[in-house]
Amino acid sequence: MNDTIYYEGQKVTIIVNQKLKHTYLSVSRDGIITVKTAASQKFVREFLAEKKVWLHKQLHKIDSLQRVEENILHSEEIIEQRTIEFSKVMKLSFSKLKFRKMKSRWGSCNSKREITLNRALQRVPLELLDYVIVHELAHLKHMNHSKEFHALVETHLPNSKEYRKALKNIYIT
Repeated sequence: MNDTIYYEGQKVTIIVNQKLKHTYLSVSRDGIITVKTAASQKFVREFLAEKKVWLHKQLHKIDSLQRVEENILHSEEIIEQRTIEFSKVMKLSFSKLKFRKMKSRWGSCNSKREITLNRALQRVPLELLDYVIVHELAHLKHMNHSKEFHALVETHLPNSKEYRKALKNIYIT
């Protein structure tokens, strides 16, 4: 059963599931607050009051996110060409390059050496696109986020820490 309440002017969706042993609070990147619980509305209001600081922090983070522009800056062909160029420079080969819409990732690399890139990368600045490409290519050598992995990325993109931070402040639509 779903219910809706308002807490400090914010709409909160309550999903009641009697099988739950714990109460879960989440805030989506759209600012939608959800509480999953087996408890009463009174408990949920007390729970929200308890989590007030955390909740405000999450909502503030969401307000400060940049949304990517709607206009396309880079075609899939350009992205593919840049990926090929970086793979040659890094001396790392991938088996396949795919594009798809992803909600929470900029890219991924699997053990089959397939790289998948988020279509939203077509709308980010070139240096951020390059960072994601180099990041995913680095996973071909290091399938983790170890010191060696970050050193490899930093070798090819000296400002990689800056770019990683910038990507975290962009909202994927």
